[in-house]
Amino acid sequence: MVHIKDEGFSPNAIKILKTRYFMKNEKGELIDKKPSDLFRRVADYIASAERKPADRQKWADKFFEVMMARDFLPNSPTLTGAGRDMCLSACFVLPIEDSMESIFETVKNAALVHKEGGGTGFDFSNLRPKGSFVHKTQGVASGPVSFLKVIDAATEAVKQGGTRRGANIGILRVDHPDIEEFVTMKRDGQTLNNFNISVAITDEFMQALKHDGYYWIYNPYLKKKTVRKKARDIFKLIVESAWASGDPGLIFIDRINQSNPTRELGPITATNPCGEQPLHPYESCNLGSINVANFYNPDQPDEFDWERFAGIIEVAVRFLDNVIDVNKYPLPQIAEMTRANRRIGLGLMGWADLLLKKKLRYDSPQALEFAEKLAAFMREKADEQSDKLGELKGSFPNINQSIYRGKKRRNATVLTIAPTGTISRLAGCSSSIEPIFAFEFVSKILDGEIRDIHPLYEAWKKDHPEEPLPDYFVTAHELPYQGHINMQAAFQKYVDNSVSKTINLPNQASTEDVEKAFLLAYELGTKGITIYRDGSKAEQVLYAAAKDKPRLIPRDRPVSLPSITDKIKTGLGNLYVTITFLNDKPFEVFTSIGKSGYSTMADAEAIGRLISLALRSGVEPKEVILQLKGIGGSEPVFTEGGLVQSIPDAVAKVLERHLGEVKENNRDLLRDICPVCGATLPDDKCPICANCGWNKCS
Repeated sequence: MVHIKDEGFSPNAIKILKTRYFMKNEKGELIDKKPSDLFRRVADYIASAERKPADRQKWADKFFEVMMARDFLPNSPTLTGAGRDMCLSACFVLPIEDSMESIFETVKNAALVHKEGGGTGFDFSNLRPKGSFVHKTQGVASGPVSFLKVIDAATEAVKQGGTRRGANIGILRVDHPDIEEFVTMKRDGQTLNNFNISVAITDEFMQALKHDGYYWIYNPYLKKKTVRKKARDIFKLIVESAWASGDPGLIFIDRINQSNPTRELGPITATNPCGEQPLHPYESCNLGSINVANFYNPDQPDEFDWERFAGIIEVAVRFLDNVIDVNKYPLPQIAEMTRANRRIGLGLMGWADLLLKKKLRYDSPQALEFAEKLAAFMREKADEQSDKLGELKGSFPNINQSIYRGKKRRNATVLTIAPTGTISRLAGCSSSIEPIFAFEFVSKILDGEIRDIHPLYEAWKKDHPEEPLPDYFVTAHELPYQGHINMQAAFQKYVDNSVSKTINLPNQASTEDVEKAFLLAYELGTKGITIYRDGSKAEQVLYAAAKDKPRLIPRDRPVSLPSITDKIKTGLGNLYVTITFLNDKPFEVFTSIGKSGYSTMADAEAIGRLISLALRSGVEPKEVILQLKGIGGSEPVFTEGGLVQSIPDAVAKVLERHLGEVKENNRDLLRDICPVCGATLPDDKCPICANCGWNKCS
């Protein structure tokens, strides 16, 4: 076994680096032996964009230093792909026009982007509404929602690096004729496994809503306004759906275009999957974040090292700009558009940690005031560096079609506040500008539990035993929605792209609370909003079970039943699975594992007992398979049947041997299980795995 030097990184960070970022050879053996191997490779590759050899070495050293110090980290695709002939960007928008050729060209292009580990945004508003006449076939159109499901199914088939499916966002304008079908389609908690959805809200709609009036519906096929609908009725549907499932979110599309510096190129109609990066069709953006908690200094003004922060901003802007030049793009159209605008998205993480160090409650006036000061400083210094790079290397090619015409500027945009799921785990800090989700979190995995304790919380408790926590130790669900939105709006004032932020609501929140949150977000000038009511996904599934099915009672077992026993190799030893049958349907499952510890044997037996209870209660075998299939474990192993990730995954494979393959359906995201390591996830709109750092949006 290769011993990994931690070089100051936490054991959890080392685990993530080994699993997801360290380079391996064809045999799966680690080539990178320590974090510095990874960060040196990344730094040297990104610095290769510099024209002079002396500059390459100078900037490679600076890039290496800021990453090793965890002052700045780029997004995961850059860490994964640098020097490996892979795409380094996370965010893409692909166009869809109203033709079968365009739709399936987009399906193909989306698969190519997902293959490279990217997330994609789509605006379906150009597609003709459901029921429209199709001249060529003399039939009727199936509408935007049907084709959204086509892309969802294609995404299901393309695994990103073997660890996660593609993240997507589907957007439809509020004035599209199919808006009702769109906003209600995820209420069942099962539809669209691989998509977030958002409604593109117009100013016209918001004005109609304010005055309890009507707004026009526009038919993109007929290219004209057709009917008027009451804004209040549509808004009610949106609010109820968001309350029930967290979808749809809102994107204030007119506001996005009003602040778009390259609006002469045409309107922006879509964003990346988490909404923080509005993009033109075929445009991409690479992201990176500064760990602001590292700049806390009690001896400095504001207890913050502004001078050192400015230096890191300079290095980070140059890093992200260089990525554009060395990047390998999945499509030539994306390469052309990205290089023409040279958008970068510098953001931050560790915000909640910084507030804890400063003893400021997340939703306090002092915290909001400091947020604006920090964001304004960050924007000023990022703009200065982009202007300097424009003088040194030349402006972005589309500058004469932008608000910067006549100036020297390297990048059309510079700041983005993105989720920082995995990289914040590497940096050992809180995610993005989010509050702490929980100060103590127990994550269950197959062989035990992992207790995740916030270090600042742990240190305070150690120094103050038996004392109540100060008010500034506040978690996401303890904050009112106003606290979340006020913080998002404070940063948005100075961010030229957008801000990703989940507005967490307690389970008992009402639809009126959701409505007020949406209206406040618009009033305060945000570019979009996503809410998530605690427990709403699981609750939605329970609703369906309670309404549609009677109480389940296990059937008695006959004295004798036919059975089969299979052996399958797992990373923890050979697993023996016995399946009994009643009326040619699986009735019980017994599992045992050899050459393993008592804990693992007990786990295997428990899995068999619970499967048997489900089957005897009438649960369909395919539903059991779907719940077990793909659960990750600590010891995955390849066998003649492919990759076996864990004991539950092995049981699912044995069941499939005798029942046929079961395609995974859209319930995956309703699980509270990490698809990479099998750990339990916090109940959140975009949860971050405390064990391995997996996050569907990052």
